[in-house]
Amino acid sequence: MTPKVEYHFDFGSPNAYCAHKVIPQIERRTGATFVYVPVLLGGVFKLTNNQAPMVQFKGIKNKLEYQRLETVRFMKKHGLTQFKRNPHFPVNTVQIMRGAVAAQMDGGFAHYVDAVFHHMWEEPKKMDDPEVIRAALDQSGLDGARTMARIQDQDVKDELLKNTEASVARGTFGLPTFFVGEEIFFGKDRLRDVEEEIEAVKAGGDGGRV
Repeated sequence: MTPKVEYHFDFGSPNAYCAHKVIPQIERRTGATFVYVPVLLGGVFKLTNNQAPMVQFKGIKNKLEYQRLETVRFMKKHGLTQFKRNPHFPVNTVQIMRGAVAAQMDGGFAHYVDAVFHHMWEEPKKMDDPEVIRAALDQSGLDGARTMARIQDQDVKDELLKNTEASVARGTFGLPTFFVGEEIFFGKDRLRDVEEEIEAVKAGGDGGRV
């Protein structure tokens, strides 16, 4: 049996971008489908008293430099050649994450996700400016004005909040986070473990459970 696999993400994380680009390879190898769950990283940090690495590890000699090195290695390993650092980082992602929720509700979610990751990390823009967001979505063939109106609706706001609270309740403390069934894995560097867990469940084993 192929397990349910969830990908909890926020566009503001470069590691979430990396995972997004690698997930299709895992889907092809395993036959699993990753269900994308929009979650607000700022909300996760608030609920868990966590901080972004650039804040958490500030002043720790060599820590951030090593994390950057691992990211470079990951991208080289997986052939991720289009990534560019966003000069506006960190970006307040509440609007584009609400947009993801709206796209899930209304249709066109996969197109929206690809477009926003592109404008965050391949042709980086200030994706917390409403006019920039609208123009970027229009450029990608989406209805930017409709999206910017939709993210003001209470049902969209409530759904993003519900997603975030439910993710934290299941163990999330940062993003990207993956669930294979109820097994949790944090970070792009755990994708190999995610794939192994999928295959273990398919084979009828207990995966990483003890």
